[in-house]
Amino acid sequence: MSMQRLREWVLLSGSSNPDLSNLISERLGRPLGKVEIRRFSDGEIFVEIKENVRGRAVYLIQSTCAPVNDSLMEVLVMLDALKRASAKEINVIIPYYGYSRQDRKVSPRTPISAKLTADLFTVAGATRVISVDLHAGQIQGFFNIPFDNLYAMPVIQKYLQDNIPEIKATGGKEIVIVSPDAGGVERARALAKRLDAGVAIIDKRRTGPNVAKAMNVVGDVKDKVAIILDDMIDTAGTLTEAANAVLSHGAREVYAAASHGVLSGPAIERIRNSRIKKVIVTDTIPLKEEARDCEKFARVSVAHLLAEAIYRIHNYDSVSSLFT
Repeated sequence: MSMQRLREWVLLSGSSNPDLSNLISERLGRPLGKVEIRRFSDGEIFVEIKENVRGRAVYLIQSTCAPVNDSLMEVLVMLDALKRASAKEINVIIPYYGYSRQDRKVSPRTPISAKLTADLFTVAGATRVISVDLHAGQIQGFFNIPFDNLYAMPVIQKYLQDNIPEIKATGGKEIVIVSPDAGGVERARALAKRLDAGVAIIDKRRTGPNVAKAMNVVGDVKDKVAIILDDMIDTAGTLTEAANAVLSHGAREVYAAASHGVLSGPAIERIRNSRIKKVIVTDTIPLKEEARDCEKFARVSVAHLLAEAIYRIHNYDSVSSLFT
């Protein structure tokens, strides 16, 4: 007589994005397990898992956002603790994957830090990784374990359809989706197809890290509502230059949308002083208090998307439909 043990699982969270972790927990109807995270006087991180994980599937939520190195080290230490506690599976949910912009050598004697972090996750004990809108999709190939890269576009699309009058009134006829650079054209085209809108591209030339100059607009933006779509907003230099470019070419209004609101340095001030009507970001990264107090920012949640992915993975259901 054979007996099959139910596949038990534990939901855990790091400290980088507790609001998103709590929302995922609510969607799944499962409480977050107890984790003690302390820092010694010299800054070293200490973790103790207060739940029994032996032989169980663990789902660990942690965005590697600012402070990036602390968030990254914290999740690596948690992975090691889980591996040494004999967890059967360790599925890491990384809504925002830090170091993703360092995905290739841009000059001699420089690192490929996205590959290094992939190796660190694997060696530390991760058996699967789930992320949202990687900066470069090929980062999935840096891992020798399953990697699911989910897309926040349906969440952003719903907000746009519900809140932009021109979309509600005429569909996408008066809308143009603008890619701030050539690398984001595929993303812009995908949203434009969903909204039946036009597409435009900014000819951007970068003169240094976090420094960009928009040169020209390829496509028709005259008398249309422009929506600048990107995977992340960091210092907002690219975004504000793109907004100025489309407005100078005759656009009526400019909105912006991005999966990850990094918003470092002068980003919030630049957006506040810009002619952008609204900036939509998701909660893969906690929204800074300054941005929460600014009426130009709107935040949408990817909690239901990640909760659905966790549910399907745990129950051996298909995850592929979430990609579309």
